[in-house]
Amino acid sequence: MNKIKVLVLLVILFVAFLLDVALGSVHIPLKDVIKVLFTPDAGNDTWVYIIEKIRLPKALTAIIVGCGLSVSGLQMQTLFRNPLAGPSVLGITAGASLGVALVMLSAGSITSLYTIKELGISGSWLIIVASSLGAALIMILIVSISSSLKDNVIVLIVGVMIGNITLSVISIWQYFSSPELIKDYLLWTFGSLGGVTGSQLLILAVVVFAGLLISFLSSKLLDALLLGDNYARSMGLTVKRARILIIGSTSILAGGITAFCGPIGFIGIAVPHLARALFNTSSHRILIPACCLIGTVLMLICDLVAQLPGSQTVLPINVITALVGSPVVIWIIAGPTKLRGF
Repeated sequence: MNKIKVLVLLVILFVAFLLDVALGSVHIPLKDVIKVLFTPDAGNDTWVYIIEKIRLPKALTAIIVGCGLSVSGLQMQTLFRNPLAGPSVLGITAGASLGVALVMLSAGSITSLYTIKELGISGSWLIIVASSLGAALIMILIVSISSSLKDNVIVLIVGVMIGNITLSVISIWQYFSSPELIKDYLLWTFGSLGGVTGSQLLILAVVVFAGLLISFLSSKLLDALLLGDNYARSMGLTVKRARILIIGSTSILAGGITAFCGPIGFIGIAVPHLARALFNTSSHRILIPACCLIGTVLMLICDLVAQLPGSQTVLPINVITALVGSPVVIWIIAGPTKLRGF
């Protein structure tokens, strides 16, 4: 049965990918899109440029973002044993934003968005390292506080408050920054899949792949932690080491994605629950690939809606993910049945 579900998801993924590349402000027939993607001599140079330089990188970014945010949300829900945990809710995304703000707002025009892009690969690593360190700092703080709290709801509230404090610090920083830098930073906070091309796309793919690899290799640790720290210790696991590994993986995933695409909410909360409901399991060896598949499909669909095919308007991706993810969060809170694994 699971094989059929995976096959259906793969078909939906393929269709969504083709539509995401085909649809946009410039109409390109689907057969020509397929021709450009799979044959070296596609004919129309304008269509080739639009597909290869704009639409294809955006669709690939959606795939990478969907995988990374979904798995980071799954890890956080397991680590905190809280169904509402996620990078955007617990302040991890805010921590990553603080790292980016440190780079973009701290030293005037030498760290403007334009200058960082002109730096190429070195600028990309600068943003990723700052974002990941910011995410790790907030996550370590939340884990330290949560170790003395037994109520998952209180942990969630603490995470939200820490996130709010972090965002307040960023707002104060913006108040004393120049208008040009504030504009750059505000545009970044809207969230976008369209600004990642060339070497940046390659770097993002490598960073997210590294985080996903760590996550998959930690699947047994995650299964044990889901049943509680005492059970994990009885299985011979070092809980502290396991937490550090999971924090590192989550920080790499959330930090790397936030660095290039801005803070994208709700995907990390919603997708793990959809994966549990669809595959009816709490095994992370199954859930991690399932989250990658579902997260990818969801991000491609959100990107399709965000670009409003046939018009010149492109909505911030955050707006669409909130519309999709919010009903899932409501289902989590108000649903009559207890979700599997919590």
